[in-house]
This record gives sequence, C-alpha cells and structure tokens, in this order.
Amino acid sequence: MSEVFVIATNNPKKLREIDAILRQIGASAVTMREAGISTDPEETGLSFEENAFIKAQAACAASNKPAIADDSGLEVDALNKAPGIYSARYCEGSDSDRVDFLLKNMQDKKDRTARFVSAVCCTFPSGETITVRGECEGEITYAPEGENGFGYDPVFFVREHNCTFAQLSPEIKNQISHRARALDKLACELKKREMQNADK
Repeated sequence: MSEVFVIATNNPKKLREIDAILRQIGASAVTMREAGISTDPEETGLSFEENAFIKAQAACAASNKPAIADDSGLEVDALNKAPGIYSARYCEGSDSDRVDFLLKNMQDKKDRTARFVSAVCCTFPSGETITVRGECEGEITYAPEGENGFGYDPVFFVREHNCTFAQLSPEIKNQISHRARALDKLACELKKREMQNADK
C-alpha cells in the first residue's frame, strides 16, 4: 500500500498506537505537523463515528491527502454508557483525575461491565469516506493497576489476559484493543479499495 495517510490527532500516545498498527499493513503515516497543517476542529458529533469524520475531514481538507482519525472512549453499562463520547472531557484535569472521577461514580455499582469503543474514519480528497468500528469488552476495576497505556487503561480489566490494559505490553494491547480491531477492519477496506482501483 503506497498511499500516505495523515493521522488526525494531537494525542502523541494515540498517534503511536495508530502508527504502529498501520505499519503492520504496510501503510505510510505522517503526523499533521509533518504534513504542514494544524487543525483542531470542535467535536460536535453525537457519536464516535460523527466525531471521527469531523476530524478526518478537517485534516484531509487542510492537507489534500487521505486522512485517518479515531474517536474513541469508554462505555460503562452501570453509568448508562457514560462517559462515552465525552471520555476525554469527563471532568477537568488529567487522565488520573478522570480515572478517579470514574471510580467515584462506580463506588456503589456491582455491575462493572464496560467496553472501549473506537470509530476510525478515513477520508480521501475525492470525497470518498470509509468508517469502521472496533470494540473491546472488559470490566472496571476498583483501583488503578499498571503503568502502560493512557486514559482509562489502568482501570479497564480484560478477562482473557487477567489484567488491565495498563498492565499489557504495547505489542499485546495493539493486537486486542478496540483501536486495533477498528484499524484491522479499515485495513481490509483499504485493501479492497486498492484492488478495485487496480481493476479500473
């Protein structure tokens, strides 16, 4: 796959994850800075998919290159799927502040089921758009565990690995995460597109 994709994020940890996964399919990725653009559109969508499209479309329009954006978050069943699309804005402060706020809201909850959701959108200068979704099921722990990852990773327990996302190595997380699953789907769609274009 020879196309260069602009990764529409200002989050360096998310950028590393997306870049590492894209490399596995032979895609070439550049940051917005490397593409010579700066864009930070307001995320006014009412779903992960809508917000991913807003970010990808802005980066694509500014760079005139295909752009990939992810919008992701945590859905907690006992909190009516909150924080959801507001995961990064759940409360003021740092990642650890948001984790503490989540745990406070979960204090009296017996149902700890939750999932990470990632919607990934790829837009092309032609106006073509591909949008996919990946999910990873888990449970909310009673206290943070682990030093890896970012966001809510220290309190997201994955039963099949018997640990939190923050206790997984980046390599393992990049194989099983919601973002990895979404990007795997995107890779399949991009390969299909490449084959269709080759047949034209």
